[in-house]
Amino acid sequence: MITLTLGAIAAQLGAVLEGPADLEITGLATLEAATSGQLSFLANPKYKQQLKTTAASAVLVSPADRSHCPVAALVIDNPYLAYARLSLLFEQQPRPVGIHPTAVLGQDVVIGADVAIGPYAVVGDGVALGDGVTLDAHVVVGDDACIGARTRLYPQVTLYPRVVVGTDCRILSGAVVGADGFGYANERGKWVRIAQLGSVRIGDRVEIGANTTIDRGALDDTVIDSDVIIDNQVQIAHNVRIGQGTAIAGATVIAGSTTVGKYCVFGGACAVNGHIEIGDGQQFTGMSMVMKGFKEPGVYSSGVHAAPNREWRKNSARFAQLDELFRRVKQLEQQLADAGAQPSTDADSQGD
Repeated sequence: MITLTLGAIAAQLGAVLEGPADLEITGLATLEAATSGQLSFLANPKYKQQLKTTAASAVLVSPADRSHCPVAALVIDNPYLAYARLSLLFEQQPRPVGIHPTAVLGQDVVIGADVAIGPYAVVGDGVALGDGVTLDAHVVVGDDACIGARTRLYPQVTLYPRVVVGTDCRILSGAVVGADGFGYANERGKWVRIAQLGSVRIGDRVEIGANTTIDRGALDDTVIDSDVIIDNQVQIAHNVRIGQGTAIAGATVIAGSTTVGKYCVFGGACAVNGHIEIGDGQQFTGMSMVMKGFKEPGVYSSGVHAAPNREWRKNSARFAQLDELFRRVKQLEQQLADAGAQPSTDADSQGD
């Protein structure tokens, strides 16, 4: 069990401590579920009522909420960010020790210091593993791949040949990086596969979620820049480029040869068209269908909210009538315009 004193936590976060510095904290929990010895946080005003009754030993709060906290407090401007940083101190993720005897290593593998390789992992020829790399059980790393220092591949991750991964990355279980892109030519109804000759290049501090797939490029590489975070079950097609600091939520799909700028945000289940360019700082809410590129930073949305079935059926039927309604409105506008162009017959407009 990890135990930290409240004073040590305050120093680590740069928070103002209001309570005993020697109070021991053994874990984190929500305001509602916390028990003695645990620390919680208040970031959403929706949960302020729970602050009054929490059994936590201490709470991360903003200066505005300090007066409402009945227990020891760590006062900080952004309690949620502080919680995120603190969670890393309490994280416990055991890693393999050394190289497991069942691991298979190819020829000419370069292994840095403190590398850990778990049971039944397979490392191909010519692979380079930086210092502190961790390959968990059943990981497969293809020939000539390169993995930077302190990067961890969780169980059953597959890296295809020649994929390059930077430092301090995390690739979660079941992710596949570098599989063939969906490239085919058609000859009189028969599909002819296009060899995918590029690879995938991933920058530093990139997070890739479980069962996410990132395809290798057809000729050029697929590129994921540094500090990108990608959720579970995301599909990124061949030759896509994702700019630094972009965040992509689960079940989003990005079609081939699309370029995404820096610090963009995609909500869950977005569908992004291929061969378009999205500028820096774009935000797309969940279920957005992005059919064209946008250059100016902004928030964009599409998709239909859930509604009672009867209401949805009516609206769906009306949606099919929009084209006819549009034509009728244009006709009415033209009729009004024609009527306004006729000479007036009002008596007041006649001369004496």
